[in-house]
Amino acid sequence: MTTRWLFGDQLGPHFTDDHRGPLLLVESRAVFRRRRFHRAKAHLVLSAMRHRAAEFGDRMTYARAETYSEVVRGLDDVEVVHPTSYAALGLVERLGVSVLPPRGFATAREDFERWAEGRGARRLLMEDFYRRARLAHGVLVDGGEPVGGKWNFDHENREPPPKGAASLGVADPWWPTEDDVDAEVRDDLDRWEREEGIETIGRDGPRRFPVTRREALAALDHFVEHRLPHFGAHEDAILEGDPWMAHSLVSAPLNLGLLDPLEVVERAEEAYRSGGAPVASVEGFVRQVIGWRDYVWHTYWHQGDAYRRENALRANQRMPRWFTDLDAEATDARCLSHTLDQVAEHGWVHHIPRLMVLGSYALQRGWSPQQVTDWFHRAFVDGYDWVMVPNVVGMSQHADDGQMMTKPYTSGGAYINKMSDHCGSCRFDPKVRVGEDACPFSAGYWWFLDRHRERFAGNHRMSRAVNGLDRLSDLAELVAQEDARGNRAP
Repeated sequence: MTTRWLFGDQLGPHFTDDHRGPLLLVESRAVFRRRRFHRAKAHLVLSAMRHRAAEFGDRMTYARAETYSEVVRGLDDVEVVHPTSYAALGLVERLGVSVLPPRGFATAREDFERWAEGRGARRLLMEDFYRRARLAHGVLVDGGEPVGGKWNFDHENREPPPKGAASLGVADPWWPTEDDVDAEVRDDLDRWEREEGIETIGRDGPRRFPVTRREALAALDHFVEHRLPHFGAHEDAILEGDPWMAHSLVSAPLNLGLLDPLEVVERAEEAYRSGGAPVASVEGFVRQVIGWRDYVWHTYWHQGDAYRRENALRANQRMPRWFTDLDAEATDARCLSHTLDQVAEHGWVHHIPRLMVLGSYALQRGWSPQQVTDWFHRAFVDGYDWVMVPNVVGMSQHADDGQMMTKPYTSGGAYINKMSDHCGSCRFDPKVRVGEDACPFSAGYWWFLDRHRERFAGNHRMSRAVNGLDRLSDLAELVAQEDARGNRAP
C-alpha cells in the first residue's frame, strides 16, 4: 500500500483527505543543525508536526531521524504532495518518490503558466493576476463585476495610525493554550541546544500561532468576527503599543497547511455579505490571501531556481551580526530597535515593518540579497523558501532589476514618521540627513540613490527622486558620512 509522506508545511486535511493508506512525517534534526532558525519558529513547526501525528495515531509513522533520506529510503512505495521548495523537490525526486500536484493555493500552477504565456511581452502584474483569480473563484464579484464598484481599495487602506493613539483599540487576537506537546518540544529544544550545539535566534515565549486545524479555525473565526472590520484603513500603519493592530495572524497556519486559502477568503466574504465588515477591509484581506500569496508562490516556480541568485544592484555587503542576532539594544534608531525586538519576541511583525524598516534598511546598506532572503526565512514563523525568495529578491531588495516590481521599496525617515509613532521617541530626526541627529533612513535613502543614480535615472517611477540628488547641497558630506558608517549600527 502506498505511503503518503507529508512535509511539515502540509498538515491540513486537504493533504490527506483523498488518501486512505499509511502516512509518514519525518522530523529531521539536520534541518535545525544546518541553520539557526528562530526559536519560536522551531517550536511552532515541531509542535504542529507532533500534534498532527497524534491526531492520526497508529496510521501515521512519526520518525525522528537525522535526515529525511534515511527514513524514506527504507520504504517501497511512497508519494508526496508537491513540496514547497526547490531543495525539497530535488530531494524527493532523487529518492524516487511519486510527486502529486501542489495543494494549498487557490490557483493551479498550470493555470498560472497559461496566463503567463498569454501575456506575451507584458509584465506579469500581480493586480492583473489577482483580478483573474477573483473572477475564476467568484470572490467578491457580482455578475462579473467587483463588489463596491472597484477591484482594489488599496488607496483607502493606507491611512497612518490615529493621531495620539497608543493602539487601534480592537479586540486582541485569539491566542492558543499550550499543552503537553508544547512542553515536550520546548524541553527537546533546550536539550538540543545544551547537548548538541544546535543554535537558534530570538526568544521562545508563549506560543502565539495555531498548530492544529481546530486552533487555526478558531483563530480565523475570531479574526473575521472581531478584527477584520477594522483591518483595512490602517493595515500599513505601525504603533509600538499595538504590535498586532488588526492583522489576521493567519499567515503561519496557512503556510503550515492548516488552512486552505479559498476557505479563508470565503469566510471573509461571508462577513462582507452579512454586513459584518466593510468592503475595503475585506478586499484588502482577500488581496493578501489569493492575490499576493498565490502570486508569490507562482513567481517562485515560474522564475526558476536561479532567481534566488539575482543581484542586479550588485549588493554584496555581509549582514552584520547585530542585525541577524536581533540585537535591539545595538541601535539607537527607534524603528530598527523596536522592530528587531518584536521579531526576537514573536518571530513576526506585519508587512510594513518587514518591508519598510527591515528590508528597506538592508537595501540601503547594500546587503547581499541572498543573505537577506535566508535571514527572513529563518527569522519569521511564517517564512519559507517559496515565500521569501520572491518577497525579498523581487520586492524588498529589487535584486531582479524590476522583473517583479517597477521600483525599489525604500524611503527616507519621512515615511516612517508618517506611518508610525517610532520617530517621536527616537534620538534621530527624520528631517535631518547629515550630522549627529541624522536619521539613518533619511541619509541612507539618498546614499542608496546616489550609488544607483544611473540605473534609476530612466525609471519613470524613480526619475523625480533621482533628480532630487542634484538639489542636495550636502550630498558629498552625506555620502562620506554613510560610507564611513558602513554596517555599524546607527
